[in-house]
Amino acid sequence: MNSTVENGVASTTRPVRILMVCLGNICRSPTAEGVLRSMLQAQGLHEHILVDSAGTSGWHEGEPPDLRTIHAASNRGYDLSSQRSRPLVPGDFEEHDYILAMDQQNLRDLARVCPPGHHNKLGLLLQHGSTGRSQVPDPYEGSVAGFDEVLDLCENACAALLQHLVVQHGINRGDAR
Repeated sequence: MNSTVENGVASTTRPVRILMVCLGNICRSPTAEGVLRSMLQAQGLHEHILVDSAGTSGWHEGEPPDLRTIHAASNRGYDLSSQRSRPLVPGDFEEHDYILAMDQQNLRDLARVCPPGHHNKLGLLLQHGSTGRSQVPDPYEGSVAGFDEVLDLCENACAALLQHLVVQHGINRGDAR
């Protein structure tokens, strides 16, 4: 929880909530969720910032991430085994503070179903970071190397996103448990 002090009284605000979104929620968005979740745990910020993922489709609902995704992530120390694909639901727009798409098509799909007053929450994950890229490519139909590329992009963007969140929301790492 984020703590603030107003008029000498400490108050607790709800955690910042992030939603990573791709098409099927079995490759890119679970990778981004796993990478950011690991960074939050390592820095003791997991109570201040929460992360989830969803797909713009429900094709793989209830399934674990693609085995190639799980394997590539595991090789870098990320455990995605407990994640299950789920489709985006209307409540996600209300519940989450940032809804970050993996590519332009995902962003268009999000914008099309986004309720009024929540479009400011939408963005691309790679608007954070320094990769020089704007989209996380879908590795599903490609080679195993594509899954490592997704990890490279997600690690870079999530590190920058985390720094942005700490500054933007005044999260004091010293407050982390």
